[in-house]
Amino acid sequence: MTNTIAKIVRRARSNFFWSFVFLDDAKRQAIFAAYAFARNTDDIVDETESPEEAKRLLAEWRADLDACYSGSPHSDITKALQPVVTRYQIPKAHFEALIDGVEMDLTITRYRTLEELRTYCYRVASVVGLICIEIFGYECEQTKDYAVNLGLALQLTNILRDVGEDAARGRIYLPLEDLEQFGYSEQQLLSGTMADGFQDLMVHTCSRAKSYYQRAADALTDTDRAAMFPAETMGQIYADLLRRIEVRGFPVLNERVSVPTTRKVYIAARNWIRPCTDRLPSSEEASRESP
Repeated sequence: MTNTIAKIVRRARSNFFWSFVFLDDAKRQAIFAAYAFARNTDDIVDETESPEEAKRLLAEWRADLDACYSGSPHSDITKALQPVVTRYQIPKAHFEALIDGVEMDLTITRYRTLEELRTYCYRVASVVGLICIEIFGYECEQTKDYAVNLGLALQLTNILRDVGEDAARGRIYLPLEDLEQFGYSEQQLLSGTMADGFQDLMVHTCSRAKSYYQRAADALTDTDRAAMFPAETMGQIYADLLRRIEVRGFPVLNERVSVPTTRKVYIAARNWIRPCTDRLPSSEEASRESP
């Protein structure tokens, strides 16, 4: 692993790190290279002062991706990625979609409908899952449906967790049609006001995320279940996060809920020792588990 990749991975000692720590070395290094590409794409938008500069840097990043797939990458990250995309035959379109999704944050701060939001979630999360399953290896075509739906579930969980933080930056990822349905206004959300309709909006969003976790579970076949243990680990950590948000009454306007590291280690180790043979646990099941 290059110094650049190592630094990015060290910063990611989070849900990502514990989901992939038990992979064999070759696949773990491949995942780390793919993650570094995704992380750098995010950082271009999040850490660049102006949208114009971010667009310029993203254009350069696209060019480096093109060079990576033509066999002459420029940066340390794409140099590490090039043998990965060759060995695992990862479609270039997945990385292009990821850049497209992150670029949406430069111009879009609201989503009118769930379908509009789904496009964003697919690009920034589901395609990452599609990249990962190429590295994990799979036999059944419907495992792609598993990756897509799990990505949507994870991103919706992120959106729910970050409602307050995003609002402080003037961003609303919850579909505006949902706010209207429950009588909770954009201004109330942006000001962090706990008003009528907020709790129902949160319950609705939580239920939607759960439905995508279940769709993912339904799409995963026994044939591919063992190979997907890192993805299942990620899914279970995020399902646990969703449960914690729910049981605490959705304190997301002024608090960032997280999963303790001990719990993440427990989930990762359990899935490595005994690859998942069951569906993702429900909120009630997860609450009965330890630690």
